[in-house]
Amino acid sequence: MALIVQKFGGTSVRDAQRIDNVANIVTTAYKGGYDVIVVVSAQGDTTDDLIAKAAEVNQRPSKREMDMLLSSGEQISAALLAMAIERMGYPVVSLLGWQAGFDTTSDYGNARIKKIDTSRVRKELDKRRIVVITGFQGVNRYGDMTTLGRGGSDTSAVAMAAAMHADLGHIYTDVDGVYTADPRRIPGAKKLDSITYDEMLELATLGAQVLHNRSVEMAKKYNIELEVLSSLTGAKGTIVKEDNSVEQMLLSGVAKDDNIARISIIGVPDKPGLAYKIFSKLSSKGTNVDIILQSIGRNGTKDISFTVEKDRMEDTIELLKEYTEKLGATSLVADDNVSKVSIVGAGMETHPGVAAEMFEALFSRNVNIQMISTSEIKISVLVHKADSDRAVEAIHSKFFEN
Repeated sequence: MALIVQKFGGTSVRDAQRIDNVANIVTTAYKGGYDVIVVVSAQGDTTDDLIAKAAEVNQRPSKREMDMLLSSGEQISAALLAMAIERMGYPVVSLLGWQAGFDTTSDYGNARIKKIDTSRVRKELDKRRIVVITGFQGVNRYGDMTTLGRGGSDTSAVAMAAAMHADLGHIYTDVDGVYTADPRRIPGAKKLDSITYDEMLELATLGAQVLHNRSVEMAKKYNIELEVLSSLTGAKGTIVKEDNSVEQMLLSGVAKDDNIARISIIGVPDKPGLAYKIFSKLSSKGTNVDIILQSIGRNGTKDISFTVEKDRMEDTIELLKEYTEKLGATSLVADDNVSKVSIVGAGMETHPGVAAEMFEALFSRNVNIQMISTSEIKISVLVHKADSDRAVEAIHSKFFEN
């Protein structure tokens, strides 16, 4: 019997009406002859509400206790959905991440999946039960609850699909596919029929909030074809798959990431090995660095700027403050009032002049570029946060609306 894994985000299960709608989607697949595994996120703004509750009692709680708290959101969603399916007369069971076999690392708040013991899930499917699993969570070797970080439910769903060799993977969101830009902000955004893993990975990494980058990495690794679609419209979505076309479209989309901060180390002695020392220090603490810019040495010193996730800014400053002084740098400057705007497209490899057109579009709207980063299929710029929406509009108009 064919197996389908369906993942539903927070907006899809935010209230009783939406949960009933999801139950109908799930049971329709079940009636169609599929074995069905469902992975759910926490309802609506539950995670944000829980973070606020934590702040009421402790401004700097341990990451372990935050995982204990935040993992409760998905448990509520899973139980409520199972109850709705149960009311409709279908066999169903809800499982927490650890019950579903998710074994993770001990990096609280951003754990990685080490392996999945699928034996419990297989037993439930053999009984012809619909299996509803809490996304975003697992258990470490100490028996502690862990969470997988931002977008973790996407990762849970794709990991389970890979472990179970699923035939289909559906990711239900509040938009009916992958668009050339956020359709809630850019009226002229166009829905894509399909997109490659590499393009989707770049868009996800660069701030597009349709799929999380870790889930796309996993889908590519295990060649799991995904469909991103809406739980509300019933419309056909966007297929994420390996590219087989001979001629690729120039660009797939424009993305904006506001969850970013720029750190600048001023006056670093212009000597070999100092960049290595700085970034190995960050790496040892699990800090992911994105755009890096180093100035040309002058008067025996140079400046090094780089970007990190906004919620890692304070930790990064704390980590580097004393260390940069020991290296002989003159100052450490941070700015979280920035955004990263990017274009992505596999066709850029064979089409010269894309960067020039992007920069022309930004110039036409008086947007200043602070930093630039490129790869074979993407170009990213760092701009002032107040200019970010205008930058996205200008770039989208230049490439997609002419």
